[in-house]
Amino acid sequence: MTTTDRVLSAADSALRTLFAQPRAARPTPLASASAEMPLSEPERRVSGALMRVNHVGEVCAQALYTAQAMTTNDPVLRQHLDAAAREETDHLAWTRQRLDELGDRPSLLNPLWYAGAFGIGWLAGRVGGDKLSLGFVVETERQVEAHLASHMNRLPAGDAASRAIVAQMKEDEANHAREAAAAGGTPLPAPVRGLMRLAAKVMTTTAHRI
Repeated sequence: MTTTDRVLSAADSALRTLFAQPRAARPTPLASASAEMPLSEPERRVSGALMRVNHVGEVCAQALYTAQAMTTNDPVLRQHLDAAAREETDHLAWTRQRLDELGDRPSLLNPLWYAGAFGIGWLAGRVGGDKLSLGFVVETERQVEAHLASHMNRLPAGDAASRAIVAQMKEDEANHAREAAAAGGTPLPAPVRGLMRLAAKVMTTTAHRI
């Protein structure tokens, strides 16, 4: 791919992520019908806020993978990142669908989250090279997995539909981390991991409301 091809591909990905209705390749994870219970209004608001945060996380995942695929010159790594991004598209579609079902909306700041995540991914790939870029994927996915585990504890017990989606997302993120580590990802320094957790905290706290 030429530089122009990569730029146009990245722009297409951004527009699709932010403005198009995402389409999942896999069916939405289904919960047991007996586990689903009507949600009270406070429970619905809690579920909506948490799923909005998860949707933002998937917007950021698209940006990160797109930026890192754009910077690498290794065709095998680019295919790996593109495959992970396609799987993350399922998550994007599932969380958006669940938001609609809950009568809630995505974050109004999604363009900002996308731009920030794209910049971080681009720097990781351009400055650190492929091994550091993969290490960034490993750490990102591990932090996301922990974040999703906390949501399993916070989602209302009766919201089986949201819980089924989050459980499948958690499993997928763990797989992405293992695959990136197996591909040669370099562990990130502790200060970098701390900064990533801080940035994630700012994003999740803001997206919970806006």
